[in-house]
Amino acid sequence: MNTRCAIAGVGITPFGKYPEATVRTLAESAVKSALQDAGIAAGQVDQVYFANAVAGLITRQEMIRGQAALRYTGLAGKPIINVENACASSSTAFYLAWNAVRSGQADVVLVVGSEKMTHEDKRVSFGAFATAIDLEEPTPAHVGTGSGSIFMDIYAEKTRKFMKASGATAADFARIVVKSRNAGATNPIAQFRKPTTVDEVLSSRMVSDPLTLPMCSSISDGAAAIVLCSADAARRLGGARPVWVAGSVLVSGTGDASQPICAVRASKEIYELSGIGPSEVHVVELHDATAPAELIHYESLSLCAPGAAVDLLRSGDTDMGGKLSVNPSGGLMSRGHPVGATGAAQLVELTYQLRGTAGARQRPGAQVGMAENNGGQMGPDAAVAVATILHV
Repeated sequence: MNTRCAIAGVGITPFGKYPEATVRTLAESAVKSALQDAGIAAGQVDQVYFANAVAGLITRQEMIRGQAALRYTGLAGKPIINVENACASSSTAFYLAWNAVRSGQADVVLVVGSEKMTHEDKRVSFGAFATAIDLEEPTPAHVGTGSGSIFMDIYAEKTRKFMKASGATAADFARIVVKSRNAGATNPIAQFRKPTTVDEVLSSRMVSDPLTLPMCSSISDGAAAIVLCSADAARRLGGARPVWVAGSVLVSGTGDASQPICAVRASKEIYELSGIGPSEVHVVELHDATAPAELIHYESLSLCAPGAAVDLLRSGDTDMGGKLSVNPSGGLMSRGHPVGATGAAQLVELTYQLRGTAGARQRPGAQVGMAENNGGQMGPDAAVAVATILHV
């Protein structure tokens, strides 16, 4: 059995640093919005996939994170499956939910990603990030040379290699930040909504050479929720215009530098599975944990030819409303990156874009959207990547 699957409702909280918020309060808000958007009650949900990456390290809530967070939402007693997969936790939850619907196991499924990352001691937050690598392997020499964020050191090393191979400059990375902030300024839930300039980005504090502070995603709190359902349920519910799932692919890192990286493999597989190629995609939400990561992903996702990422950026085609609008939400850098909610947030934005309800950041006529979300690090590669294509 292979049932068509639709997104029937979405909900998202503002992303940012909210000392008084909890994983529970954030999840409750996103769930309420998603159920209202789908026009359903909690009792109509068959299964729940709850994603969270770092609560055990930040709040010490382990083992029953979803059951604890959702106990007062009307979902208590439902099958709740907890999903932890680094920064790709909620995109993994979506992948699992999609498979549950298309296989006929469930008619209506709720995906929730909720993350509370802020802590009064920033070292706790950085320490949580630092566990998303293989701790039994030796730490690379370049890690620990920056400002305390292991992943920024990892990205900085990737960036230096990319600069050498592509001719990309720090100014190009600053242009990515400018584009990201312009998008964030139009997104009411974005963490960073103030436009900036190339000069401001380049003159900011260096985090891990060549990454300045605005080039790096920040610590964030937030939640996002998605109602997935079968085609029959979509007709029955009659809520907002359904957005269809063309497919979702999950791959894991091999740790083998001779093999294609996760993002390359996931994107190749999703194009093959969906029958939709990169030239047919109108809007993309990709994993820009740093500004250079967006440029690198242009090539990894086959959005341009090898070596053409800088030219694609400079063409303006990836700007808001461009031919291939990339990260119109503001991406991880400006919308924010509460890791367990990030993958779901990407899909919420794509749903808005494909419904035509994204306001000032709308890509005109968007009919096909793609999300790509990485998580963790396994040697030279991410530990996991999920790629999903949606369409109307």
